[in-house]
Amino acid sequence: MAFPRTQKPKPKHRSPLIFFFVSLAAIAFLFLFSSLISTNGSSSFPSSNSIQKIFRFKNLTQKQRRGRHFFSVNDKFLYWGNRIDCPGKHCESCEGLGHQESSLRCALEEAMFLQRTFVMPSRMCINPIHNKKGLLHQSTNASSEESWEANSCAMDSLYDMDLISDTVPVILDNSKSWYQVLSTSMKLGARAVAHVEQVSRIELRDSSHYSNLLLINRTASPLSWFMECKDRNNRSAVMLPYKFLPSMAAENLRDAAEKIKGLLGDYDAIHVRRGDKIKTRKDRFGVDRSLHPHLDRDTRPEFMLKRIAKWVPAGRTLFIASNERIPGFFSPLSARYKLAYSSNYSDILDPVVKNNYQLFMIERLIMAGAKTFIRTFKEDDTDLSLTDDPKKNTKVWQIPVYTDEERR
Repeated sequence: MAFPRTQKPKPKHRSPLIFFFVSLAAIAFLFLFSSLISTNGSSSFPSSNSIQKIFRFKNLTQKQRRGRHFFSVNDKFLYWGNRIDCPGKHCESCEGLGHQESSLRCALEEAMFLQRTFVMPSRMCINPIHNKKGLLHQSTNASSEESWEANSCAMDSLYDMDLISDTVPVILDNSKSWYQVLSTSMKLGARAVAHVEQVSRIELRDSSHYSNLLLINRTASPLSWFMECKDRNNRSAVMLPYKFLPSMAAENLRDAAEKIKGLLGDYDAIHVRRGDKIKTRKDRFGVDRSLHPHLDRDTRPEFMLKRIAKWVPAGRTLFIASNERIPGFFSPLSARYKLAYSSNYSDILDPVVKNNYQLFMIERLIMAGAKTFIRTFKEDDTDLSLTDDPKKNTKVWQIPVYTDEERR
């Protein structure tokens, strides 16, 4: 992809450290300039000609033409921060992949709504609790607490940026394009950028005070990015479905999933979420309580066999994706089904998978290709699920239920 150059010549080689400090300084200046903007006043906006003077374009090479989206003088940008859910309470830690994807979808939806290019964080934080190796390297000697060492990963190691850009144009915040946007913002000052907080996306779109700006720097919610999507529960207001980001997996992850699907042939799949979801805590009387009182029982093999028998005939190949780390935990299911795990395909996965998020991206693609897919929790009324416990919005800690007689 060809990138425009600023008039000021730059060295041909920059170390990552120098680039980091240059970007950091640029962002600091960006905030300084943005503070000059008055929400009640008027401002003069940079014309395409003024931006054209700063950006110079060259003919694209054949290799660069293969990209789907090209930076141009007509592009406008939306920036939410250099890490998902940060600013906010998650700056010191981070949530799981699904939670961060909800936040990322919200930001992408706003970029779609505003018809702007979204500046995506170049890395995604990985919480250690969500980075266990689980069943990938299953063996009788494996430690149940074995983890990958990474505490973050490159965003483009998870997602295909070109594929996302077919729907929402995106650039990464460590890219040359983003550096040029920052450089331009510094040159044009308050005429090019606004640092906004508690401003609705409708106002950002309809107000000429914002709509003509090169860059909108959106301060995230103090909680999580997805809290900006006020109508998330209104299905008609959701521009990007839940399946959008899982289907945008990086090319090497998609290739690995296709190879495994080819080896599986005709198969069914089941996602068994245990681990973090079956945790308990003691009440003041020393009694164990859980937010999902039936989950531990419903995700044990003997109960799973009864639950899925009506959906999956005996003899079928059953692919199991789970965060359960006890080797052989699901072996009793082999009395009825031919079991398959990610660990059966380590020759395909080991060269590709470097963290649990990449593994789950692949497993989601495999599960999406199954003839019958059974979730742990229902996402909607048409889903097949192992348990009837609700997945979210459970604030009541209840005594866990383990007996079949009490099954709902």
